[in-house]
Amino acid sequence: MSNDKQGQRLIMAFDFGVKSIGIATGQEITGTANPLQSIKARDGIPDWQELGKIINEWRPDLLLVGLPLNMDGTEQELTHRAKKFANRLHGRFGFPVDTWDERLTTVDAKAQLFDQGGYRNLQKDKVDALSAKLILESWFENQY
Repeated sequence: MSNDKQGQRLIMAFDFGVKSIGIATGQEITGTANPLQSIKARDGIPDWQELGKIINEWRPDLLLVGLPLNMDGTEQELTHRAKKFANRLHGRFGFPVDTWDERLTTVDAKAQLFDQGGYRNLQKDKVDALSAKLILESWFENQY
């Protein structure tokens, strides 16, 4: 049975961007997520070797990629690039990959970080990793 881990999976989420990709991990059983780190990307392409080390260290059961949609739900250029990234993740590492609407997560991440520490807390890598965490938490909230 392939779904015997359903509800108990370790999920790794990605906030895709052309210059940086935020990464978070979370446990399905608790519905909680934590920002992990951000890795640099060059025109949306990460260092696949670096990303492979992170994925192999955590061995997640599912990879989740946030889809940056327009506010009206329509796709944009970045949406297509995020889907391509999701396909490449699956192709390179063989893990199941899902996508999730990430509208407003970057705005929410910046607001949370600002509340915690003002402008000095808004470094890009923190924002991207927290955005990935928020994508994962949103996904958790909508699973059951």
